[in-house]
Amino acid sequence: MNLSGKQYGIILATLVTGLLHLFLLTRFGLDPIALNGFGYLALLGAYFLPIPFFQQRHNLVWWAFIGYTVLTFVLWIILGDKNFTFDFSDASIGYYAKTAELFLMGFLLADRPKS
Repeated sequence: MNLSGKQYGIILATLVTGLLHLFLLTRFGLDPIALNGFGYLALLGAYFLPIPFFQQRHNLVWWAFIGYTVLTFVLWIILGDKNFTFDFSDASIGYYAKTAELFLMGFLLADRPKS
């Protein structure tokens, strides 16, 4: 499989945001915010792994991926802690993850399937 730059961007941005969310497992336990990281990793696998079920429905997986990312972003705007400091506090991790999610949305939009 030959990957393009935008696809490498999707992989990197997804891993960053997913791992930032999973890092919160150490602080919040099995909280939906922390478990959100597993959703990102699952969508990344569905998007790229050569699993026929997902590859035949690549357009649907793309919509799920972009929708999940937008939903996560919007819910953080509504519910998230906005007290940013230049450290690795819970609130700052939210800002770092949202930055990665903005990049992810951009890369996903650039890699939109043709249908």
